[in-house]
Amino acid sequence: MDSWIRFSAQSQAKERVFRAAQYTCTLLGYTLQKGGASVEFLKTVKQLEAHVSLTRKLMRLGNSTEAVEAAKRAVHLSDSVLRLCLTVAHLNKAMYFACDNVLWAGKAGLLPQLDQVKWSQRSFRYYLFALILNLTRDAYEIRLLMEREARSSHVGSKATWTSSPPSPPSPHPSSLTPENVDLSDPSSLPGAILPVRLRRQFHLLVTVLRSNPPLLLDLLKNVCDVFIPLDRLGIYPTGQGFVGACGLASSVLSILTIVHPWLKLKP
Repeated sequence: MDSWIRFSAQSQAKERVFRAAQYTCTLLGYTLQKGGASVEFLKTVKQLEAHVSLTRKLMRLGNSTEAVEAAKRAVHLSDSVLRLCLTVAHLNKAMYFACDNVLWAGKAGLLPQLDQVKWSQRSFRYYLFALILNLTRDAYEIRLLMEREARSSHVGSKATWTSSPPSPPSPHPSSLTPENVDLSDPSSLPGAILPVRLRRQFHLLVTVLRSNPPLLLDLLKNVCDVFIPLDRLGIYPTGQGFVGACGLASSVLSILTIVHPWLKLKP
């Protein structure tokens, strides 16, 4: 089992490169089709995409074992929300990889009677559920960090207030007149589009994501990835061009986390 894990870890970077190539072909095929390219050239691009996809499936043989091991490690996390999200997400990834392996056997001719459409839909369902759990984990960590940032900001502002005289109260919105309203500052308008509380939450969100690049990259990667199974399952069709762009973007982000391990979100 350990040898399988070491093999998967070594081939992960190559699989990500092939994934980027696959979705580049998807995006290129969509662009060429819109540009009126010849049928023969479009057929060549689609065949290249199919070959790259089949190669990726071959490289993912045994990844379900690694996902099961990751689920075993996640069971021991102290945080109950992270424990639930990561454990179930890894188990769904294990099922996704298992279905993907069966699908590879069907496309390679080892299982000629395999219903490829059925197994493809099944694998994408497991993939979608894993991504939803990963996004839930990202949202949970963002909320925790925002609460921590809000508490530290509150303590800092309280210390500043006690060391300096209080500022005069701002005028009530009803007392604002056309003479003292600054149209260039939306926050000075009565009934502003963005309430103060919402603007504060947005500022906290930007601060948290800016100070936590691994969390930001994981969030962007999962958001890009989730549109792929949504389109393949027909839940939210977006088209080949959008799917190709999302797949390529998430692949590049994944490669970044492999090249720079400190960008990978832990645990």
